Amino acid sequence: MLDFAWQSACARARKCARQAAVGILPLSFFSSAAFAEPAADPITLPAVTVSASGEAHAGAPPAVDPDTPATVESVSREQFENWNVVNTEDVLKYMPNFAVRKRYIGDPNSIVAVRGTSNVQSARALVYADGLLLSNLLGNSYSFAPRWSMVFPDEIAQVDVLYGAFSALYPGNSLGATVAITTRMPTRFEADADVKAFTQHFSLYGVNESFNGTEASATIGDRIGKFSYLLGVNHLKNTSQPLQFATLAQSTKPANAGDTPVTGAYFYNNQNGAPTAVIGVNGEGIQHSVQDQFKLKTQYEFTPWLQGGFTLGYWHRKYDNATSTFLVDANGNPVYSGKVVIGGAEYTIPAAAFAPSSGWSENWLYGVSLATRNATGWNGEAIASYYDVTNSVARTANAGGPGNGAGAITYGDGTGWKTLDLKATYTPLSPKAGIANHRLAFGYHYDNYFVENRTYDTVAWRDGGAGAFNNAFAGKTETQALYAQDAWRFLPRFKFVYGLRYEDWHAYGGYQALRGAALPYADARERHVSPKFSLSFDVAQDLTLRASIGRAYRFATVGELFQGQINGSSIVNNNPNLQPEDDLVKELTAEWAHWGGLVRLSLFQDDVKNSIFSQTDTTVIPNVTNYQNIGKVRSRGIESSYQGEDVLVRGLDLLASVAYTQSKIIANAQNPASVGKYFYRVPLWRIDLATTYHLGARSAVMLAARYSGRQYNTLTNTDSNPNVYGGTSTYVVADAKYTFRPTKASELGVGIDNIFDARYFVYHPYPGRTFYLEAKLKI
Repeated sequence: MLDFAWQSACARARKCARQAAVGILPLSFFSSAAFAEPAADPITLPAVTVSASGEAHAGAPPAVDPDTPATVESVSREQFENWNVVNTEDVLKYMPNFAVRKRYIGDPNSIVAVRGTSNVQSARALVYADGLLLSNLLGNSYSFAPRWSMVFPDEIAQVDVLYGAFSALYPGNSLGATVAITTRMPTRFEADADVKAFTQHFSLYGVNESFNGTEASATIGDRIGKFSYLLGVNHLKNTSQPLQFATLAQSTKPANAGDTPVTGAYFYNNQNGAPTAVIGVNGEGIQHSVQDQFKLKTQYEFTPWLQGGFTLGYWHRKYDNATSTFLVDANGNPVYSGKVVIGGAEYTIPAAAFAPSSGWSENWLYGVSLATRNATGWNGEAIASYYDVTNSVARTANAGGPGNGAGAITYGDGTGWKTLDLKATYTPLSPKAGIANHRLAFGYHYDNYFVENRTYDTVAWRDGGAGAFNNAFAGKTETQALYAQDAWRFLPRFKFVYGLRYEDWHAYGGYQALRGAALPYADARERHVSPKFSLSFDVAQDLTLRASIGRAYRFATVGELFQGQINGSSIVNNNPNLQPEDDLVKELTAEWAHWGGLVRLSLFQDDVKNSIFSQTDTTVIPNVTNYQNIGKVRSRGIESSYQGEDVLVRGLDLLASVAYTQSKIIANAQNPASVGKYFYRVPLWRIDLATTYHLGARSAVMLAARYSGRQYNTLTNTDSNPNVYGGTSTYVVADAKYTFRPTKASELGVGIDNIFDARYFVYHPYPGRTFYLEAKLKI
């Protein structure tokens, strides 16, 4: 790391460049004329090139537009390499007012939550890797997490998070946040290997055992003339703690003579304070998963100013959800279903209460890019991607137990998405040349999401073939967008960023099918224009104020529109008439370069009309549960953050943030009881702290803590007992890691997550104290 002084304006610019390289300053801070004297023309500073590591992303444009009107927080490789990182999403766990719903190492359902977006609203976040879209916008729930598996941590150079839908360059799915991952490319021959082992001991109800896992990865790459490549493989194997428990409301019904007396049940008061019996592990159960990744990236410089790239990614996942009953009869035999007697009362256990499941999937990512690399003047970029689920098989038993009885098979191949992005930008030669003081961006975006699921009966759930047809659903969405944005430096200290995004959204080909019947759905179409405005003022050389406002539309996904089912007395169905979410987003931000880093204070407010959320319409009989439009949800809050190096003492790096968010339902015609209540799973407080102390050049110690405050698991806020299974806890989790580098080519690490073994829940129980061992070799 370079150590620049602050004695002159030039030195200040260099310091900011260094901090931007390691994620302290947003690129917009130092790309503006923030260092101009009040009464003089802007100072033209000498170019400063800062490479934070040996693997430069040479010639690449910044992952984030340098004039983005949004708050940007970043984390670099030099920071997260001292953390406990197994999966890509781990690099985000200390970001301000940001959380990742990760239930265990290797969880495929790790979605992000930020500000007023909860951790089941997956379609309100965008994730890109080198411009390739990884967001799974086929649905909007915990089941549609970004495909983090198409990037492994060892290839990441930096991650930037843009808060809110303030930029015309991104669609309305940026309503929560946009995560831009920049990966590295080698500048010389390199090869490395990384091996990790981890274990946790978990004790809750009838489970008291250790769960273990391993990960191994390797990369090889080189730059040969104008051609460079990076090839990587990753293998992860892990067994989770119990993810779900089978529960029954405490019964007062007297037992009958034919009921089976059992023992082994546990009792507790659930999230609503009601006495509840825990009778075993069910649902996703204790999940054993094996994941394999393959990634190939290539780049070729056709000329010094024109570069092309190709990406091929492969992800294979196999899982087995083991369930178990705590109940045994008088002879010690396990009991999985039927009428039983617990404490003198009768309980009825459904046949499928402990149904196990398993499955596997294969996923491919193809990406191509072509871009110019001119320092000034016009540049162009084209990126196309295709994410293909070539195989997806889910097998579920109809009943609990160790046998291989009847069940169902669901096939999900033929699902995926395609994208195309074309962008042109203009950077002035100097403030007085060309299109004076304007930085322009124009672009076109296209995406096509498609899903097809088919379920069949089978006589043997573990390995039987598909039998009679059971049900199916399918559908597609397509979006085309045009946008333009201008960053206008109209005075030495003022910058005005304004933009417009036009989107044409189309849903088509939707249908549902049950045995002997098929129901097609009419097409839907929406067209909207989203204006964006931001004004920033450089108060001093180290202080910038910014006010931003914008509108964004988040269109419904295939799953929200077309997926559903009918179950006896209740209906859980699709809603092909959903209106898009309409967000008016506002933010006031101050950024102050001080104390060896950047201090940020932001006030924000989101007013979202027609919020799309799964709820029960209590105004009709029978009640209908589906994705509905909630009239209005308002989220407002305040964030403060700090990132700095050599804080107080040389070698101490610090990331710290405190955020308060109040998210409330303002209008909801389908569920009036929820009006005035806090929105689902948005904590009032989030506090994050991560410190790294470098003990010389060869070792470092990391200590970190995460706090999440009170939040609710129901729209009506009736969950009065949150710190139990089924609730959403208030929690504090502390982490630590010691990293030692015996040589330049080797590294050893010992880490702990959840040091104090806190038992906390976000409906599911989260991991207990987890120990890590890591060894790396690098050539």
